[in-house]
Amino acid sequence: MMRVTRPCGVLAAAISLLSLAPAQAQSQRPVVAAQAAPQQAVPVVPAPPAPAPPDLSAVQLRSDQVELLRRVLGEAYTHGFDAKTFAPEQATTQAQLVSLTLAYAKAVRSGRLPPSAFMVEWGLRPTPYDPAIDFVTAVQQDRLAVWLDTLPPPYTGYQTLRTGLATYRAIAAKGGWRPLVPAGEALKEGETGPRVSALAARLAAEDPTVVVAPAPVFDAALIQAVQRAQKRFGLNPDGVVGRGTLEALNTPVEQRIDQIVANMERWRWLPQTLPPERIQVNVAAAILSVFHHDTPTLTMRAVTGRPGDETPMLSSMIHSIVLNPPWNVPSSIAAKELWPKEKASPGYLRRNDFIIIPTGDGGSRLQQKAGPKAALGQVKFDFNNPYGVYLHDTPSRSKFDSFSRLASHGCVRLQKPIELAKALMEGDPTWTPEKIDETLASGDTVRAKLPQQIAVFLLYWTAYVTPDGQVNFRQDPYGWDRELVQRIAAL
Repeated sequence: MMRVTRPCGVLAAAISLLSLAPAQAQSQRPVVAAQAAPQQAVPVVPAPPAPAPPDLSAVQLRSDQVELLRRVLGEAYTHGFDAKTFAPEQATTQAQLVSLTLAYAKAVRSGRLPPSAFMVEWGLRPTPYDPAIDFVTAVQQDRLAVWLDTLPPPYTGYQTLRTGLATYRAIAAKGGWRPLVPAGEALKEGETGPRVSALAARLAAEDPTVVVAPAPVFDAALIQAVQRAQKRFGLNPDGVVGRGTLEALNTPVEQRIDQIVANMERWRWLPQTLPPERIQVNVAAAILSVFHHDTPTLTMRAVTGRPGDETPMLSSMIHSIVLNPPWNVPSSIAAKELWPKEKASPGYLRRNDFIIIPTGDGGSRLQQKAGPKAALGQVKFDFNNPYGVYLHDTPSRSKFDSFSRLASHGCVRLQKPIELAKALMEGDPTWTPEKIDETLASGDTVRAKLPQQIAVFLLYWTAYVTPDGQVNFRQDPYGWDRELVQRIAAL
């Protein structure tokens, strides 16, 4: 057994089991992949020299290949690009057509942002892609259509958003949902009047099952339509149009389109193949999903970073679980939150199991001992990352009952951490469920190495399509959708 002293990261310095439908929307196309072997150290060998760039001037396209490229470029806007960006009319020569095709190929495969345009918290970065060699090979082997089809992200989540983008652009072309539902008191069952008429018309813009009557009443059918909309927005489906529901309904369709485009762009930051065994956290929706053979098998609520303490986007490998972890308090949290509480109420630190540990350089730091008051609860899941964040338990359970769960300092709190720990240790001869329970009951701090490391992805999905074909939207709590769209527009 060994004591663990890893601190929780802070990004400011840098009621039941949910449906699996939102998680299923994040799965990729079925793949056949062997389970990865445990990572082992390998000797470092020099990288092979980069291949010489192909001579694009020597490429001669047939008329049918020219027609194919023009058609694909003409449909580039369906991938979220501005209609003029890759318009084939810009290319009056074959050389210009090739150049435009290569620009499109790079954008649709790995996104439009250069590395310098990424925010620090956007730790999930696309693999650089130079399409020139693949393009020339595709032309020479007469596989141009096949190559073009492989360029967009090969994920159901991306493909369905592409369909959703067409739907919402069509709504925008018809004028969106104006007039908006006027502000006022919460709309409830039995009400009538102009606001109910506006509500019915607004719901019908996205929900074709809604029938707009000449003088609609807020009846059972309209309540159900409101509940369906609330579920799409991640709100409490109570059927009452309060302030939160009204704000979601009145969000302009143009903003919804921007959300779809931003999320499509983030799909391009993922690797071409996701591990079939993985953990995904949707930071914006505060949901964790465990995938087995690329199928979600366990979903739970989470608490993610509040605005100002954003949970980053990243990918890593969970390598170990800490049972009964102490909490090494980051200096920023100690200075801003804990020492002021001690000053206002002397003895606060002692009453909450905090101890002061000398650092050896004349300073000191705070640590909260493992136990029932520990902020990290009973379990912590460790993975390497430059932000110092991790997944963990919490003694504060009430937040999981909320539909708004952005409240942490950047780490991810889990609704069912012990269930997750046992799932990750399944099959390990030492860390059986009974052994885990026994160790937790002992109070001893122990680090348990996973028998098989598992990939973890912290992602930021504010728009996705569920299996029923409905585009779901979440708030953009960190403003990252807006920021991404603005950074792309500034290129």
